[in-house]
Amino acid sequence: MNTPLYNYLLRMGDTSLILGHRLSEWCGHGPILEEDIAMINIALDHVGQARSLLQYAAEVHGGGKTEDDLAYLRDVLGFKNNLLVEQPNGDFAQTMVRQFFMDAFLVPLYTQLSESKDDTLAGVAMKGIKEATYHLRHSSEWLRRMGDGTEESNRRAQDAVNFLWRFTADIFTTTEDDKELAKAGIGVDFSTLKPIWSETVEKVLAEATLTHPENVLTLTGSRDGIHTEHLGFILADMQFLQRTYPGAEW
Repeated sequence: MNTPLYNYLLRMGDTSLILGHRLSEWCGHGPILEEDIAMINIALDHVGQARSLLQYAAEVHGGGKTEDDLAYLRDVLGFKNNLLVEQPNGDFAQTMVRQFFMDAFLVPLYTQLSESKDDTLAGVAMKGIKEATYHLRHSSEWLRRMGDGTEESNRRAQDAVNFLWRFTADIFTTTEDDKELAKAGIGVDFSTLKPIWSETVEKVLAEATLTHPENVLTLTGSRDGIHTEHLGFILADMQFLQRTYPGAEW
């Protein structure tokens, strides 16, 4: 059942799922033990959000589907996650800049969705606000620390901003169905969050002595299943067990 609400939930759920998977790749590889644990906890937050959203999406779809079906049995073209979250971790600076860009978006998104007329979506958002607020504080502090730190840390952070900026426009792409959900008081028109996001990003970048690039060719297409080459590799890893042993349970 390809309804506007179903697609809306997929976009949010897929974004949280892929971002959580990317962060989980840092397990055992963090720059310090405390940060290693912090990133895994943040990854778990995103996977938890993904499960709630995909579980609801499965209910909306009907036909006996579950959140596991949606996570493990769809191919690349069926995923609607933002292009930004599927980008490689790179170095620690690139991971933190990617996280910061998403956190600055998720805080206002969940804040507004907490007032949704859809009680299930509002409930997921109310829990998500607390997590996203902490995540934003965490990534912002790291951005300031790296940007206003050593010459090398500033260079790495600036390189990450320059590389990832091209994927930020995709966060705000909005369909007519999204706009209808917003008018009905169920969803949020993603494009309306751009000014709030920009204000947060500009403020933190300035405090971190960093700048964003101008006149960058931006990439979009995630709403139509168009992704970068990285998503296929993520799914090959994430979906391996379920596809190798269909229906396997602990």
